[in-house]
Amino acid sequence: MIIEIIPCLSDNYSYLINETETGTTSIVDPSEFNACDRIINKYKKLDFILNTHHHADHIGANLDLKKKYNSKILGFNSDKNRIPGIDILLEENQKYKIGNLEFKVIFIPGHTKGHIAFFFEKEKIAFTGDTLFSLGCGRVFEGTHEEMFNSLNKIKNLPPDTKVYCGHEYTKSNLNFCLEYDSNNTHLKNKKIDIDKKLSTNQPTVPSTVADEIKTNIFLRCNDPEIKHRLGLKDSSDVEVFSKLRDLKDSF
Repeated sequence: MIIEIIPCLSDNYSYLINETETGTTSIVDPSEFNACDRIINKYKKLDFILNTHHHADHIGANLDLKKKYNSKILGFNSDKNRIPGIDILLEENQKYKIGNLEFKVIFIPGHTKGHIAFFFEKEKIAFTGDTLFSLGCGRVFEGTHEEMFNSLNKIKNLPPDTKVYCGHEYTKSNLNFCLEYDSNNTHLKNKKIDIDKKLSTNQPTVPSTVADEIKTNIFLRCNDPEIKHRLGLKDSSDVEVFSKLRDLKDSF
């Protein structure tokens, strides 16, 4: 399994997946035709387009790529009227094969009502779109804070060594927010060194891992007593802490 990270637009990431045994080639969330097509050209074909959700910066190249390569577009069944060109409707917990690779559909609403992640269990790789970012999470647009909290916990419960490929390069901004409210976190301070080094050489800060996010991502640490104290919410539920953090991040 080869994964190529494709920077698109101002801060999006699309991901090309090549399954080496059969040559099956797929792309996750193609934002921009030209940027994606340059990478696809190396493989001469595109069999599948995988969409995590319907937002324009994740499906922008769907129709042009489908037209050029006769690709099949996959998305969640409730987004059948919102994902352009969709061919294959996926359901929660469904398993689907692209070549010899198999992913599981994880339903993670909150950012949108039909948001999903693609989890390749054998390879321990998850494409999380705009739900879980490196050191952050997506805005709650169509769902509730509780739905988003529960969705993040689904990802949090994946194997710790699962690699997380997210939809945007938001890591530096997310880092600054985490440091604001979790300033004593040694793991976070160490991660800052690695992030600054990567960004200084124009490298992506992704992928992260589930284990790393649990140690450093404040949105996965809502049960931490020190964070609750910092927010003045020491007797509040984890969901209430998450809601407060998400509101603070919205205006950060």
